[in-house]
Amino acid sequence: MALIVQKFGGSSVADRDRIFRVARIIASTRAAGNDVVVVVSAQGDTTDDLITKANEITHDPSQREMDMLLATGEQISIALLSMALSVVGCSSISLTGWQAGFHTDRAYTRARIKNLDTERIESELSRNRVVVVAGFQGINRYDDITTLGRGGSDTSAVAIAAALHADLCQIYTDVDGVYTADPRIVPHARKLDEITFDEMLELASLGAQVLNNRSVELAKKYSVHLEVLSSITNLPGTIVKEVTDVEGMLIKGVAQDTNVAVISITEVPDVPGASFKVFSLMAQKKINVDIILQSSGTEGYKDVIFTVPLGDADAALSLLEENRRRFGCKEISVDKDVAKVSIVGAGMQSHSGVASRMFEALFEANINIRMISTSEIKISVLIAKSEAERAVNAIHDAFLN
Repeated sequence: MALIVQKFGGSSVADRDRIFRVARIIASTRAAGNDVVVVVSAQGDTTDDLITKANEITHDPSQREMDMLLATGEQISIALLSMALSVVGCSSISLTGWQAGFHTDRAYTRARIKNLDTERIESELSRNRVVVVAGFQGINRYDDITTLGRGGSDTSAVAIAAALHADLCQIYTDVDGVYTADPRIVPHARKLDEITFDEMLELASLGAQVLNNRSVELAKKYSVHLEVLSSITNLPGTIVKEVTDVEGMLIKGVAQDTNVAVISITEVPDVPGASFKVFSLMAQKKINVDIILQSSGTEGYKDVIFTVPLGDADAALSLLEENRRRFGCKEISVDKDVAKVSIVGAGMQSHSGVASRMFEALFEANINIRMISTSEIKISVLIAKSEAERAVNAIHDAFLN
């Protein structure tokens, strides 16, 4: 008998028919003699609908109250799915995040898991029940509901799999695995049979929406056996693992991210500590910074340019303006009309000319590069947002066709 954790996204439980399809998948897994823990997201566009409702009341809602509101979406899903499991003859019980033992820090809307007490889950499994857990949520030290941020249900599922030493963690989505690019953008994108944790982490961080990057970090840290597959088709998915045949493919995927903005700070005094003053402000407000470009300095000044998530751009700009006198710059500006396009592949480490081929593909497509960032297994460029899809197709053709 194996212990399997299965996670179903919002599109997988969007309506009655899909809920029953999911219930039959779970019942089949249980009938094969496995213990099953299920993690579920809010139905369809429920989270977005709840955010809209909040904005009808105020454009500046308390983050605590937003967590109270958004957590209700997953509670609807777990109750409906547990009812459906009962109808198909499968004993189950639904648990909220806090009932399942998720304890988080105090960061509302983007909480991180501090510990997971699995006593209740294990108790219900011992009674031969399928345990249906609300993803994306937990409770903090003040007994307040917290949420883990977008894609948090993936993180919930992997955390449960790690804590219970599950034999397999399956992430069910509306696509049948991880592709070399978003098939909605690149029609001839290919599904990968397997991908390394590092490659998947880079793709997830760079805009690929198949898996949440925090879930991949957890899976890598605790060696969780992870599979991405479809809840709609009955096809094998993509295995995410520590090592794959890196010699087989130079590049594993091309990703785009339009959720990015560029902050530019011009003519900052070229003195020790200037950059620290800028980025310590970002850290204090938990604003993630990605690509950083700093000029070498002319006539005692330098420019500092960096990227932040699009949703944090206004907050970052406001924070910098409030503290402008601390670093004595000439101008602070934000550009939201940008996209980040990236290639990822462990095979890049042992091959030369990868960057050249990527830049040639963009040149031939007449796409201008604004900024470049590299690591051992990825190259990212910033370009105009309007050219993102064309860039993805051009790069995919250069490497993967």
